[in-house]
Amino acid sequence: MNPRPIDHLVLAVRDLDAARETYRRMGFTLTPPARHPFGTENSLALMDGSYLELLAVADPAAIREATATRFPFGAFNRDYLNEREGLSLVALQSDDAAADRADFDKRDLPVYEPVHFSRMATGPDGVDREVAFSVTFTSDARTHGQAGFFTCQQHKPENQFRPEYQRHANGALRVDSAVFVTRDPADFHEFLTHFTGQHDMLSTSLHVKFDLGRGSLDVLSPVAFRAFFGEDAGPDPRRFTAYRVAVADLAATRTLLAANGVPFRELSGALIVPSEFAHGAAVGFVQS
Repeated sequence: MNPRPIDHLVLAVRDLDAARETYRRMGFTLTPPARHPFGTENSLALMDGSYLELLAVADPAAIREATATRFPFGAFNRDYLNEREGLSLVALQSDDAAADRADFDKRDLPVYEPVHFSRMATGPDGVDREVAFSVTFTSDARTHGQAGFFTCQQHKPENQFRPEYQRHANGALRVDSAVFVTRDPADFHEFLTHFTGQHDMLSTSLHVKFDLGRGSLDVLSPVAFRAFFGEDAGPDPRRFTAYRVAVADLAATRTLLAANGVPFRELSGALIVPSEFAHGAAVGFVQS
């Protein structure tokens, strides 16, 4: 099996309008807000084959609770937001959602009922077009509901990845990595190997890196996270705490952030926007 590339990152926020303004200040072009049929709403920063999803609870009454066989996307993010804002789930690209579910089951990962849904997306021309998805969830109980994992098969990507939405003032090109922090990075290597489909990894005492071809999943110790992002994640958070975005010209991104009053620090060749500004997940801009 080939590694599954990053499809998108779900960034749970309490106020979608406020988060959209923050991300506009960071230089992202965002799609108009859209509603899901299961109680949430989103706005996207689309890039070349991957994207960021700002997601908020819009209709608590429409949220379905978990069952023994159903992963509760809306309830998961609602409960996550009761604790914090941040990077709640990572979605990897799928070519066949049913095959992913069979593969997870074969490897003894938790599996849930298949999820298929569609919604309307407003294009830059103002025309609403249908986008549709098949989603395959899995989970790891050791994260205590603070990190979610799924694959996403897009059935009408041409209606979502409109070129006009992929032009960003900060020069963003793609999601470069999602960053998971835990006390011992090796603890999650088996689960993440099966989730990502990547069996070859770079491993040190502080860091495990899964190269997914387009983007990577990086597992850091709290010490390594502080070194790379300048923040204290706690002794053993077991959650996604940050992500990196590759940009065309890091110097131009630096100029834009400064002009827009966005706080950042420079660490290990990256421009780091702190989590307290970026709604719970630190953002690292890196040169492509």
